[in-house]
Amino acid sequence: MRSFDEQRRALEGMPAGLGALLSRIDVGRGREELFQAQLPMLLESLAGQTRIESIRASNAIEGIEVSRQRAERLASPRPARSRNRSEEEFAGYRDAIDELMSAERLDPPTPVLMLRLHRQVYAHTRAAGGRLKSEDNVIGERGPHGVSRVIFRPPPWRQTEGLVQALFEGYGEASDSQAAHPLVLLAAFILDLLAIHPFEDGNGRVARLLTTHELLRLGYGVARYVSVEQRIYETRNGYYEALEASQRGWHDGQHTIWPWVEYLATVLAGAYRDFEQRVAAERGTTSMTKADRVRHWVLTSAPRKFSLADVRRAVPGVSDPSIRMALRSLRDEGRLRSEGAGRGALWRQVDLG
Repeated sequence: MRSFDEQRRALEGMPAGLGALLSRIDVGRGREELFQAQLPMLLESLAGQTRIESIRASNAIEGIEVSRQRAERLASPRPARSRNRSEEEFAGYRDAIDELMSAERLDPPTPVLMLRLHRQVYAHTRAAGGRLKSEDNVIGERGPHGVSRVIFRPPPWRQTEGLVQALFEGYGEASDSQAAHPLVLLAAFILDLLAIHPFEDGNGRVARLLTTHELLRLGYGVARYVSVEQRIYETRNGYYEALEASQRGWHDGQHTIWPWVEYLATVLAGAYRDFEQRVAAERGTTSMTKADRVRHWVLTSAPRKFSLADVRRAVPGVSDPSIRMALRSLRDEGRLRSEGAGRGALWRQVDLG
């Protein structure tokens, strides 16, 4: 709402490097269309693997953890019964994302769509989904005894309905008039939605579902083949920092959208890069074992330094233990060197020249 109230001011001063980033994304979209025509079976396989990653990651951002093995059972065509609240919320996000991905046509977003997505997220729980908040809330860091630091105070709850209506109308008008690159407008829309914080809970997940809805509607289908949610989860510190920076001064319309726009554009550019790496890794390797697929990617496509998460994204469908076994084998051959331990561990190519 605030970004579209002062639209001209909000869209001024775009950072110099952002234009190049948006161009890279648009080039990636063009290549995606080519892959869709040439490699439909491969993309269908990538979409199935990405689906589970996205559901797990979007919930994990909110602290709702479901193991990979359990997630596969909950996301199967005949899903297992949910055993706890985390699995119930996983199932709700699953239903919402599946509806978006299977839709033959996506219309511009409306408050009704937003409420329906929220209702779906909580459909398997006892929570009342699909209702706007009925009391004020805050965005803050949580400590052992509740909120330890208030980061942002959304508008009073009584203003929520009017603000939401104005936001969707403003976004629609800006999109129709092509006031800026569609991804800039999408980022501004999501920024304002998160600032309004229309629900008591589930705001982040609904915002990510609406982001996916708009990416698909606008022709950026990479969300089908690479988990944008997983990339956000892996860069969640940057996610919160960019959001906080762009919401500063929001109530007075004195905020800047650009930290948040740059963050989202960086995530999408990385998603398209991962997408092309996945296609390259999968193309012509269908007869290889899982270990050989990892080995092939490392030796032909991997950067000089990479992480386990990089391999996981580039060679989908291979379990972490299988990836580690292949990497250790390459290390024993003297082709790789490990650096660090735990989640921050990296692997470096060894120059055999």
